[in-house]
Amino acid sequence: MFLHEQLYRSPTAMETLKTLAITVCGAGALGANVTEGLARMGFGALTVLDRDRIEEHNLSTQPYQRSEIGSPKAKMLANSLYRAVGVAIAPIHKELNAQNARKLLKGSQLVIDTFDNAASRQVLKDWGDRTQTPCLHAGMAADYGEVIWNPHYRVPAGGGEDICDYPLARNLVMLTVAVTCEVATDFVLTGTQRNFSITLRDLAIHPLSF
Repeated sequence: MFLHEQLYRSPTAMETLKTLAITVCGAGALGANVTEGLARMGFGALTVLDRDRIEEHNLSTQPYQRSEIGSPKAKMLANSLYRAVGVAIAPIHKELNAQNARKLLKGSQLVIDTFDNAASRQVLKDWGDRTQTPCLHAGMAADYGEVIWNPHYRVPAGGGEDICDYPLARNLVMLTVAVTCEVATDFVLTGTQRNFSITLRDLAIHPLSF
């Protein structure tokens, strides 16, 4: 199933990817594609957490079907990836908040934040700081993306709003997803925490130093 990835990473690396517990927070444009990317790379202990249901405007940037409109994103994503590659992903169709973060994120060895609102990102920032669990934040705005680890991450200004109608290019999504998946994989295999910025118009990916 994962022959090409194994030839690139090594059999030993693939065993590590198979067992490390990762929770992807958000199953939208970034989170759904990150979850799919990790599953197809051989990560075998994935959880995806999202409160939302699939809407028609999600279909251009997210790996869902028209027939799934109205269904919970986390559950549909888990179902489709199990059918595709046999990876059993644990779906959580709930809203994350400060009160339930400990319960919902329990056992996670790595958390990937792809939420689309400041309030949820703040919950993960605070939880990562408090528990010292590795937390990788991936986000986008206009033609710019960032992939930043928790010690250096700053939650964007905002009142916790969840705005779905914003400009979004699919190619920026996929660039940011690719960087996020590789940064997470590098951390799992080597312990290295790399940070990057991504800009679409010049197709540039730059390391960030802090």
